[in-house]
Amino acid sequence: MSRITGIPLYLLLAAALAACSHQERDVYQGYVEGEFVYLGSSQSGKLATLSVARGQTVKEGTSTFALESVDETAALDQAQRQLAAAQSQLADILTGKRAPEVASVRAQLAQARANARKAALQLSRDEAQFSAGGIAKGQLDDSRANADATAAQVRDLAEQVDIARLPGRPRQIEAQRAQVAAAQAFAVQAQWKVDQKRVAAPADGLVYDTLYRVGEWVQAGTPVVQMLPPQNVKVRFFVPEAAVGGLATGRAVSIHCDGCAEDVPAKITYVSNQAEYTPPVIYSNESRSKLVFMVEAHPQPADGAKLHPGQPVAVRLQ
Repeated sequence: MSRITGIPLYLLLAAALAACSHQERDVYQGYVEGEFVYLGSSQSGKLATLSVARGQTVKEGTSTFALESVDETAALDQAQRQLAAAQSQLADILTGKRAPEVASVRAQLAQARANARKAALQLSRDEAQFSAGGIAKGQLDDSRANADATAAQVRDLAEQVDIARLPGRPRQIEAQRAQVAAAQAFAVQAQWKVDQKRVAAPADGLVYDTLYRVGEWVQAGTPVVQMLPPQNVKVRFFVPEAAVGGLATGRAVSIHCDGCAEDVPAKITYVSNQAEYTPPVIYSNESRSKLVFMVEAHPQPADGAKLHPGQPVAVRLQ
């Protein structure tokens, strides 16, 4: 049998295999995964502006893209004008007749009162003349009729002045208020459609990819920008059945990756309750544990940018 420095060769091979198969305790293989946010519009349209680029880091509220909105802007303008007209009509109904119209009726009332005083004075003179036998009874009857007519005209015009100062009838007011409410709803809908043509970043994060170019037609609901907020970065790793019992959400772990300046702290956020076979992308030094449980851990948002989806990592339990 061959020997090297007095040690059998098969013993050296066995020791080498043992060293290769040794796995550090409480350290498990995993990979980084991102929960992407796909930004799209509920409306269709041609892509007018693309304000971000792939690989750019943006702040919450930053404009990412806008679709052409000529038709929606025109509809909004129409809705706002219709609302203003309905509100003006309601205000007119609530305030009654206009001031010049009320003033005209008041002037007619003043003239009628003057005529009524004149007619009453003439009736008094005619009654005195009739008593003295100076006029016929027919002339006295005419004077009485004129006095009654002018007095009735005064009462009629006085009522018209009061009516002119009143608002519209209750049902008329209710109907106009319904018109205003309908116009407001239409204006809100038109404004919403205009706003949907401009999409902003819902949170701070990385622009992972842009899926359309300016000038292309975008169907409603189709993503235009793919974002990855740092809080959506997570690590998936797999532990054997013997170790899963000691894991719970909230437990601290540290994530080691090639090229990272230092390990990234994280906390377990999910422990699967269902066993699965070792994923083919996980290269474990110990192949005797075929069934494993998936565990997810999230780093702090400030550390999320240090990790990249698809990156292999080693996770150490704390």
